Amino acid sequence: MLEPTRRTLMSLAVASACGFMTIAANAQNDSANTGTAADAATAPVITNPDQIPEVKVTATRYSTSLLRTPLAVTALSQDQLTRKGATSLRDLSGEMPNVVIENTGLDSAVQITIRGITSTNFTETGDPAVGFHVDGMYSPRPQGAQALMFDLDQVEVLRGPQGTLFGRNSTGGSINVIPAKPDWTGNYGKADLDLGNYNKKQLSLVQNVVVNDALALRATFMKVKRDGYANQSRDVTEANAPALGWVPNGKPDVDQRFNRPVGPSEYYTNQNEWAGRLSAQLKVNKDVTAKASYEEFQDSSAGGAAFRDCDAGAGTRYACTDQGKWDINVNVPGHVDMKIRTLRTGVNWNINDHTNFDYTFQVADQRRSEITDDDKGLQNAAPFQVNGQYPNMAGGNWGTWPLTDSFHRTLDSRYLSTVHEAQLKQQLGNLQYVGGLFWMHERNNIDYEITNTIQKPYGDVGSVLYHQPNRQVDAKAAFAQADWKFIPTWTATVGARYSLDSKEDKGGEVYGANWIGDPAYYNGLYSQGTPGTPGFHVHDGTDLTPGMGGSVAAYHLYGAPTSNDHKQDWKKVTWRLGLQKQLDNNKMVYASVSTGYKAGGFADKTDSCNYHKCADGKPGVVTFLPYDPETVTNYELGFKGKFLDNTLSLSATAFFMKYKGMQLTGTYFVNQIIPDNGLPCPADQPKCDVYETWRTINVGKVNIPGLELEWDYKPWRGGRVGGGFAYINTSVHNFNSYSDDYQCDVRTELGLPACPAVYNGSDKALLGRRLANIEGNHLPNTPKYQFNLSFSQEFGLENGYKVIPYVKVNWRDKAYFDLLNSDYAHIGRNQKAYAMGDASVRLEAPDDKWHAELYVRNISDSHAKTSGDSTYGGFMRATFVEPRMFGVRVGGNF
Repeated sequence: MLEPTRRTLMSLAVASACGFMTIAANAQNDSANTGTAADAATAPVITNPDQIPEVKVTATRYSTSLLRTPLAVTALSQDQLTRKGATSLRDLSGEMPNVVIENTGLDSAVQITIRGITSTNFTETGDPAVGFHVDGMYSPRPQGAQALMFDLDQVEVLRGPQGTLFGRNSTGGSINVIPAKPDWTGNYGKADLDLGNYNKKQLSLVQNVVVNDALALRATFMKVKRDGYANQSRDVTEANAPALGWVPNGKPDVDQRFNRPVGPSEYYTNQNEWAGRLSAQLKVNKDVTAKASYEEFQDSSAGGAAFRDCDAGAGTRYACTDQGKWDINVNVPGHVDMKIRTLRTGVNWNINDHTNFDYTFQVADQRRSEITDDDKGLQNAAPFQVNGQYPNMAGGNWGTWPLTDSFHRTLDSRYLSTVHEAQLKQQLGNLQYVGGLFWMHERNNIDYEITNTIQKPYGDVGSVLYHQPNRQVDAKAAFAQADWKFIPTWTATVGARYSLDSKEDKGGEVYGANWIGDPAYYNGLYSQGTPGTPGFHVHDGTDLTPGMGGSVAAYHLYGAPTSNDHKQDWKKVTWRLGLQKQLDNNKMVYASVSTGYKAGGFADKTDSCNYHKCADGKPGVVTFLPYDPETVTNYELGFKGKFLDNTLSLSATAFFMKYKGMQLTGTYFVNQIIPDNGLPCPADQPKCDVYETWRTINVGKVNIPGLELEWDYKPWRGGRVGGGFAYINTSVHNFNSYSDDYQCDVRTELGLPACPAVYNGSDKALLGRRLANIEGNHLPNTPKYQFNLSFSQEFGLENGYKVIPYVKVNWRDKAYFDLLNSDYAHIGRNQKAYAMGDASVRLEAPDDKWHAELYVRNISDSHAKTSGDSTYGGFMRATFVEPRMFGVRVGGNF
C-alpha cells in the first residue's frame, strides 16, 4: 500500500503543478493587465530600523497587526527560529509565556502544554488539547508537530481555548506554522550549513522561481543528522540469583533478538531527519489566486530516552555506582521509520472589494513503524530482594525478580486524514465577519505490541498485540465570528461554533495478555516445561527468536481476540464574546470570554472486573471505559501597545480559566475484585484485589489564574532587548478519588510519609484505593513562574559588514510531574527551579550576501528534568533537557 499511495500523492502534486503551468500560460496576460498590484503587495515595507517593526498575524483569520489583535498570541519569524537553533517545535519550549513543549519519547509525539492544559494520550485513540496547524490547516496527529520547521514566514502560538475560528476545537490553544510562500520579487535562493558537536550536520536550501507574472514556485529542502548524546552500551546481562532460580549458565538473560552493535549515529537521542516542500502560487486572474504545496518529512532516528537520575538516589542504597548521567544499557536499539506526506491546496476569490472566499483542502498520509527498549538496562542498577522460595506462590507471593526486560513496537501504522475548510469573509460598513465550514476525517490503522520478556512468577513472556485496522475519527463544524465597530474606537466581537465529533472502531482486536504460565507467545518454538517440575527452565535471552510474537498469525495461539467494535458521538456549541478599545493609534485594551472543548472517547473492550468476580460477588460487565469531553471557559483582559517613539512594544494578559472534566490518561483504577484463591492480599502484593488498566479518566475541575507579559525594546541604535514573564497558579478541585500508591514500600524504607490505607468503606466506587487529598494541587509540568530575557547588539563595521552578538536566558520555577505534587526526598517527581542560557555571535556581509555564526545552547550544561518517575524500585529515571550544544552556521543568499 505504501508505493501506490506515494504515487497517488506525487501524481496529485505533479498534476497540480502542471495545471498551474497550463492555466498560467492563459493567465499571464490577465495578470499583466492588472498593473503592478502584485508587486505592490510583495514590495518590502520601508520602516525605521530604530523602531519595533510591524508584525502581522492571522489569529483572527484576517491579517491583522499583532498589537491590534485582541488575543494572547506570540509570533516568531524564521530569523528568530534560526537564531534559537530551532529545527522542530520542541525547540521552542520556554520561549513563550506559559507554553511548555516536550518530546515525550512515546509514539514519536510532541507534548504541548499551554496554561497547564495538555494531552497525555498520544495514540490513535487520543486527541491533542492544543491544536496544531500548518498554514492554517489542522493536523490531527501529535506526531505532525515533530516535522522540521524550515523556510517559514512565522510561527503563531495562541494561548487559551480556540472554540470558534481554528480547525478542530481545542481547550489549551493553537499553534500555526506558516510556511514561506512563493513570491514575485525575483529568482533567488538561500543556503545554510550548520556544523556542531555530536557530529551534527544540518543543510537547508531554498529556491524561489518566478515563472511569469502569474505563476511563482518555491522549493525547499532540509536535512539534519546528529549523533546521540546517550552513552549507549549493549545489554547482555545475566542474572545471578540462585535463590530465585537464576543460576548463571553463561548466556544473557535479556532478550537478544534485536541486540546488534550500533554506533553513536544510531544511539538513542540522535537525529536523522529530512524534509522537503514544493509550493506554487498562481494568479488565475485579478480576483482569483490558487495555491498548492506538497511536503514530505522523514524521521529515521532512534527516538528519545530516559536516564538514571543519579542526583535523586544519592545517599541511599539506590545511589548510582559506576553510572554516568547519560549511560544506558540497551538490548533493543531504537529505530523510528516515520514518513509524513502532505498535499495542501486552496483557492482565494476576491468576490468584490468587501467580500472574500477561501477554500482549502489537505490530505496527509503518515506511516510509522518503531521499536523502543522500555527499560534500557536501568533495572541492572536497582537492588532486589528475594521474597520467598522460587517459584513459591503460597499465599499469592510472587517473589521479586532480578531483571526487567521490556520493549514496545509499532509494527506498522497508517494515519490517513483529509481536511476541508471553507470561509467567507465580508466587510459591511463598520461590521466585518468570517463564517465557515470545517470537516476533518481520519482513518487510522495500527499494529502495536507491548512485551515484557521476563514476567514473574515463572519467567515467561507477557505480551499484548493491539490490531486496529480501522479506527475512524470524524469532526465537523460550522462557525462564525463578527467584529462590529459600534463607535469609532470601540469594537465588539461575537463568535460561535457548533462541533460534531464521532469516533468508531471497526474490526479492532486485542490478542494476548500477561497470562501466567501461558506458552502462547513462544509460538511452538520453545518450551520451558511445567513450573515446579523437573526440567523446568526459564528461557535465556538467546532462546527467543523472531518467529515469536510480532504478528496476528503468531498471536492466534492466545485464543480468540477481544473485539473492539464500538462507536460514540459528541456535540458541543462553543463561543466567544469580546470588547476592544483602541486608546490611540499605538495602544489598545480588550476583554473577552471564550470557551473550548475536546471530544470524549473510549478505550478497548474489557470486562469491568477483568474476568474475575467483582468485590460484591457479581460477575463483571462489558465496558469500553468511556470518558467524557473536557471543557474550559477563559476570562481574559489584555493590553497591547508601543511606547517611546515606537521603540518599545509591550503586551500584557491577565486570565482566569475554569477547566472541567480534564482528561488524564494512564494506569487507573477500574474495580475491586475477589482474587481467584479467595485469600487476602499478601503484604508484598497489596493490590492483588484491584483491577487497574491503561485508560482515560475525567477529573473534577481546575482553576487556572495567570498573567503573561511580553516585550520587545530597541533602547539605542543596534540594540534590542526582548523577553517575557509568566505567572500561573493552577489548583485542582473535586478530585476525591485520587489513589496514592506511589512507591509505598520505598517510602517506608526511606522514612518518608506512608501511603494512605486502602479504602474499604461503603462507597463501592472508591473500594481498593489509597485515597489522598490533592485539593488545591498544581497541574503537572506547569511552573508557577517563568522568565526569559534576550539581548543583541548590532555593530557596524567598515564596508557594510555587521557583527551581532546575542545572549538569552530562560528561567523556570519548580514544576511537578504528577498531580500528587510529590516533594519526597530521593523519589520526588519534580524539577526544582533552574535557568538555561544560549549565546551566539553572527557576522553578516553587506546586504546579507553571506553570514557566519558561532553559537552555543545550554551554556551551563544544565541537567534539568522534563519528566521523572520511580518505576523500577527505589531509584528515579527521568528525561532531561539536551546537554550543551555548540557549533557554527554559515550561509548565503543568491
